[in-house]
Amino acid sequence: MRPPKRPIQAVLTWVRRQPPKVKAFLAVISGMAALVILRAIVHDHDNLFVAAEAVHSIGIMVLIYKLMKERTCAGLSLKSQELTAIFLAVRLYCSFVMEYDIHTLLDLATLATTLWVIYTIRFKLNSSYMADKDNFALYYVAAPCAVLALLIHPSTSHHIVNRIAWAFCVYLEAVSVLPQLRVMQNTKIVEPFTAHYVFALGVARFLSCAHWVLQVLDSRGHLLVALGYGLWPSMVLISEIVQTFILADFCYYYVKSVFGGQLVLRLPSGVV
Repeated sequence: MRPPKRPIQAVLTWVRRQPPKVKAFLAVISGMAALVILRAIVHDHDNLFVAAEAVHSIGIMVLIYKLMKERTCAGLSLKSQELTAIFLAVRLYCSFVMEYDIHTLLDLATLATTLWVIYTIRFKLNSSYMADKDNFALYYVAAPCAVLALLIHPSTSHHIVNRIAWAFCVYLEAVSVLPQLRVMQNTKIVEPFTAHYVFALGVARFLSCAHWVLQVLDSRGHLLVALGYGLWPSMVLISEIVQTFILADFCYYYVKSVFGGQLVLRLPSGVV
């Protein structure tokens, strides 16, 4: 006789059996419910952005632990790390010339650790790097982001170059995880530390998205006006939502794997 399923596992099993449209609807409802809860328990919504950066840092710490303990970078995307370093470097430049604050220091620390990860993968653990699986061409994301930044950028009083750079880092951040998802889709099996890292990215993206959405709701849309005119304010919000939904599917399978007691995450075809 099979032991009864735990409630959460039973719910996940039920969700897995639903058609894609129902899953999408449930994801939207779950996201809205999470926003309502965050709005009720977090009074200063700026803390959500700080929490997002903190969770991102925790994810990188997990990644560093994997590299130092297991002495292998198998399953990791060097290209995702390079895209992360690029948008962080550009965002740091924008912070220094446009608006220097505490987030600048957090970004600086994150960039430093990301550069260390890149150095380790490229030079110290290069023999275990799965270059054939990390086959997502960077220009597929970098070039469209650059073109989009040229066309749609802030309308503030800053220099045009700085405004385009700001837009570029916003767009690039939204899609920087795509090479990592491609690696995981190619391998189909994700070992625990890599799964923890990508899940941390998903949580960080959601907290950042929640920060922007709640700020817009609290200001009754005035925040979008403060960001400028034209399409730029809407593109900021869309970028936050896009980067959240990019990782939503992976996070679902991660939670399902954890509650199912599986140490290794196995991804079905078509997740990415």
